[in-house]
Amino acid sequence: MIHVDGVSFGYSSNKLLFENLSLKLHPGNIYGLLGKNGAGKSSLLRNIAGLLYPIAGRIEIDGCEPRKRQPSFLQDFFLIPEEIHLPSVTVEKYIETLSPFYPNFDESQFRKYLREFDMPEGNKITDLSYGQKKKVLISFGLATNTKHLIMDEPTNGLDIPSKSQFRKVVSSALDPHRIILISTHQVRDLDNLIDSIIILDDSKILVHHSLDEISEKLRFTTLVTAEDDNRVLYSEPSLKGYTVVMENWEQEESRVDLERLFNAVMNNPARIRKIFHRP
Repeated sequence: MIHVDGVSFGYSSNKLLFENLSLKLHPGNIYGLLGKNGAGKSSLLRNIAGLLYPIAGRIEIDGCEPRKRQPSFLQDFFLIPEEIHLPSVTVEKYIETLSPFYPNFDESQFRKYLREFDMPEGNKITDLSYGQKKKVLISFGLATNTKHLIMDEPTNGLDIPSKSQFRKVVSSALDPHRIILISTHQVRDLDNLIDSIIILDDSKILVHHSLDEISEKLRFTTLVTAEDDNRVLYSEPSLKGYTVVMENWEQEESRVDLERLFNAVMNNPARIRKIFHRP
């Protein structure tokens, strides 16, 4: 389990990115971390990875403090950063050098993911395009089979077919003992992939729920008119009237639309906190 307990962090003591932030992430789930640019998503991930240190509070992952960077923690944790810097070696040399640090690394899995991404073989990593480098790192991260896999903007640089393949390979890599946390501002890239969502804004967590819990509280539908309906949290014009996110007073089933959910949360943060009983 990843436990963030009352964490405060900022690059300056005069301005905190987040304050008294708490959340628990449990194995067997793929979490989506959403927020506007500058909301602190990458900084939160780096605190979880032990690359940055909280000003206050504590982070604990399966009994380890990430900031101590102990070998027992590092061999079961993998971070795919937004900005990647890979060595000028072949993929084979990359595996040979790095895989010993991860006891559960599976080379056959790694090569399977590369094939699914339609990656060429035998090239130096530095000769690859940015998107291809991302595919190598994503494939390696998945094949480490670490209990904790963190991805920061992993779909940046991927074309549309590759984004679809990304969702397939990530969902296939989840098991009951693994936590996968994906941060992105490209909300649609997580459609049909995540089962829980965390939305960070203004130094607070506004939503931290499973999609099932969200569909119980909110309804995603189309109305002829959205005016004078106090259930509506967010609306936008569509061919059939208005596509809306609204309070689900009638407990009707609907599929969660991540992009419209995000817009609803950004437009009505106070009301969203009230609906989901967050302080």
